[in-house]
Amino acid sequence: MTDLKLFRLDADDRDVELRGSTVALEVELQRRIEAGMETMLGIRFLASEYPTGPWHRGRIDTLGLDENNTPVVIEFKKGADAGVLSQSVSYLAWLDSAHHEFEALVKEKLGIKAAESIDWQNPRMVCIAASFSHHDRVAVQHLHERIDLVRYRIFDGGLLGLLLVESAPGSPHPALARHQRRKKKTPGAGGGHGKPSIPVAPGVVPACLQDLYAELDESLTAWGEVEVAPLLHYIAYRRMVNLAEVIFRPKHEVIVVYLRVDPDTIELEEDFSRDMRGIGHLGTGDLEVRISSAADLEKAGPLIRRALEPA
Repeated sequence: MTDLKLFRLDADDRDVELRGSTVALEVELQRRIEAGMETMLGIRFLASEYPTGPWHRGRIDTLGLDENNTPVVIEFKKGADAGVLSQSVSYLAWLDSAHHEFEALVKEKLGIKAAESIDWQNPRMVCIAASFSHHDRVAVQHLHERIDLVRYRIFDGGLLGLLLVESAPGSPHPALARHQRRKKKTPGAGGGHGKPSIPVAPGVVPACLQDLYAELDESLTAWGEVEVAPLLHYIAYRRMVNLAEVIFRPKHEVIVVYLRVDPDTIELEEDFSRDMRGIGHLGTGDLEVRISSAADLEKAGPLIRRALEPA
């Protein structure tokens, strides 16, 4: 992935590159991101400096629950750290052994409903650091765990930049683990040839919707590097946060897509698009789009582009 460059117009209307820096203290970065974690990363804050007990002998920087109700462990490094991946695997192993403890924490901080909705099939690790080595980025793709590597920079004027440099989807299903080790997913590329961008568990996509979903998946992965994450109740398309969620309705031969698009900015159409604000639903997008044909998918194209185009 290429490096992110920021430019600002100077007094002579010339673009001048902003030079990024790192924080003086790791805790500065941690506290700032914890304060805005839901907006920045789509993760609800649970705890800081959480002890993992005598066996794992660690202290997790930050614990959270993301917008898909997936447990998240976050680690911060002000610079680069060669041990970040081994630490990540250790903390995810602790999380796997501490379901009841984590559920109690979620109940205390976010309430009973959130605790009952936790999706344990594929917990996440988010590593936020000034840089990652090439070996880190290669290693992430060969681990079974779901790990995001996020690079940060501090710019003049209090600007904070976050860039997702690598993301491994993990393997909630053992059969998929073997497949994904043999064939690495190419970020940002659709499947083509009638196949989705990554394999999903058998039976997830109903037979009557497989062809339509393959075309939809190609549209959803055509706009930059998008992670495709098959979750318990839907398939999420995300970068730092969810941009779209796909749910199948085989009884009606319909694919429902929730998009991160403001419904006030479009003209809603009955039986095709709907404002979901204030209506409980799976996923997090405010705009619902119902796709049952190639014509619907073509009509949804501009809405999908709005949701997925980099800001």
